[in-house]
Amino acid sequence: QVQLVESGGGLVQAGGSLRLSCVASGRTSSSAVMGWFRQSPGKEREFVAAITWTGGSTYYQQSVKGRFTISRDAAKNTVYLQMNSLKPEDTAVYYCAADRRFLGSMYVAREGEYDDWGQGTQVTVSA
Repeated sequence: QVQLVESGGGLVQAGGSLRLSCVASGRTSSSAVMGWFRQSPGKEREFVAAITWTGGSTYYQQSVKGRFTISRDAAKNTVYLQMNSLKPEDTAVYYCAADRRFLGSMYVAREGEYDDWGQGTQVTVSA
């Protein structure tokens, strides 16, 4: 099992930036893909971005392309989500998740594919 702890959330004005971090501990070598998801009040949790530990291939939800960047630091077992040009609709609880298998790009956005989840960090973007 992998333990995930997110940080970096907060309150920011529209157009601002935040960087989220997700530190993994435990059996981190068993993770193949790391993802970020988010959930707004009254909505289902949705995929935001993902990155493979090996190779660093990245995947994004269309609405965040060009604004968000996912990256990883293997030496620190940490995954980042740099969020720029934030909009009020980006307001949500952001969750980090780890998937033990990489089955291909078609699967990285599927919540059910991920094995371990963090507790989430709140991001609030004011208009």
